[in-house]
Amino acid sequence: MDRAELATVLRAARARIAPEEVGLTVGQHRRVAGLRREEVAQLAGLSVDYVVRLEQGRAPQPSVQVLTALTRALRLDRDGRDLVFRLAGSAPPLPGLIEMTIRPSVLRLLQRFADLPALILSAKGDVLAQNELAAALLGDLTALPERQRNIIRLQFLGSDAVRPVLSSDDLVVAEEQAVGSLRAALSRYPDDAELRALVDEVIAGSERFRQLWQSGTSTVARTMTKTVEHPDVGRLTLDCDTLLLPDTDQMMVVYSAAAGTREASALEVLRVTGTERMTAH
Repeated sequence: MDRAELATVLRAARARIAPEEVGLTVGQHRRVAGLRREEVAQLAGLSVDYVVRLEQGRAPQPSVQVLTALTRALRLDRDGRDLVFRLAGSAPPLPGLIEMTIRPSVLRLLQRFADLPALILSAKGDVLAQNELAAALLGDLTALPERQRNIIRLQFLGSDAVRPVLSSDDLVVAEEQAVGSLRAALSRYPDDAELRALVDEVIAGSERFRQLWQSGTSTVARTMTKTVEHPDVGRLTLDCDTLLLPDTDQMMVVYSAAAGTREASALEVLRVTGTERMTAH
């Protein structure tokens, strides 16, 4: 582990990110270029003290999970991510493993969806990023512990931190699509240990998932509607479209409503009130 060089690279990466790129409000008395250490720690789900020690070359060797979270928070591209891994004394993620790093251009695109809730998922359903309106609609999924930020795990094992999707005629289809997507991911990434651990965990914790898995379900994801019960604006039925990012095998999920509908008005309300609440927090 080259602590001094790693510290230099991390400080430089932090300085390159404008606060606006990650949805942060710039105050009048801001004196640092780029992000503060506290902001990097928040985005990565790490303690501020640990980020400080990394940047000062005093930290112990970080785990692969910490490096993944940190390089994602710093919006490093694949080359930058691999450099950080090597400087930290770890092998970069190998080909054949699920890509967990989002290209900076895709993150910029996500932020452009100011009027629509949108989030980016890995090939196995991990929530890698969401915009402010998605957090206002669905809850702040990135605030969950990293292992729990998976929509399939949340769908079958649940979480009090996530707004419920109502049971409906589409529930069976949604469950079959979730199981089918994991089965397809396992066929593409048979050596991904985290994917196999996820499948084992949900099989053990959900009888419904176990039944669907054993039945050989292989339904692929298609465009559908989803109904969300929101505490402020009530029940919303929204179109849910999945945009594929083939080079990283990731997906951008976008929620929308037709103009003039109650749902469209509710999204506009959330865009103002919900994002203000997220920014204040």
